[in-house]
Amino acid sequence: MLQAINITRRFGGVTALRNVSFSVDTGELVGLIGPNGSGKSTLFSVISGFHAPDEGTVIFEGRNITGFPSHRVARLGIARTFQIVRPFSGMTVVENVRVGVIYGCGERNIAAANRRARELVEFVGLEQRADTHARHLTLAEKKRLEIARALSIQPRLLLLDEVFAGLNPVEVRSAIDLIARIRSQYEVTIIMVEHVLKALMETCERVIVLSSGEKIAEGTPAEIAADPHVISVYLGKTYAAG
Repeated sequence: MLQAINITRRFGGVTALRNVSFSVDTGELVGLIGPNGSGKSTLFSVISGFHAPDEGTVIFEGRNITGFPSHRVARLGIARTFQIVRPFSGMTVVENVRVGVIYGCGERNIAAANRRARELVEFVGLEQRADTHARHLTLAEKKRLEIARALSIQPRLLLLDEVFAGLNPVEVRSAIDLIARIRSQYEVTIIMVEHVLKALMETCERVIVLSSGEKIAEGTPAEIAADPHVISVYLGKTYAAG
């Protein structure tokens, strides 16, 4: 489904990504981990069209989408969430999702857009908050709204950026269950950036590791957890022992 080939991205004198290559097959759930500043969110931004790479190629479903603007990438079927959720705070939960249905999917029938928005709000577990303004939601609820907004464009590839961050253990478990339901019900391929490693290792089939803008490892969760280089630069001996 997705190929990233020798992706390099610079910001002034800082190289955020250097020759990063990987591929993702249809239906996979792939984790992306690494220390802060390793280039994970920048890689998401390159894939989703927020930043063009300085070098390299992004291919989605056989099509070269390198340098496409974000709205065009979204229309092709790639959606993303963000580390810092920024819903339209003056709109209700349903209204937030409806924006994506109308402008992301081109649904011009308001009644149909409302129905679809409410279906997604219910799917992510916010039906009791559907008519609540987004500014009144808890962090966990805002993250669920962020996922519903991403799903509103009917993506085939979903990029999840730290959806577990800031959640308590009960909320993390609920979020893991939601991701499983997204895969089974919507048949969406998922790449997820995460620092809650136990949850990521439990959820993903394959993990890619970045450090200082370079890919340093790739493999199953068990292989990554046992990789001496990954342990040294990111996981730490305590995690490996656990």
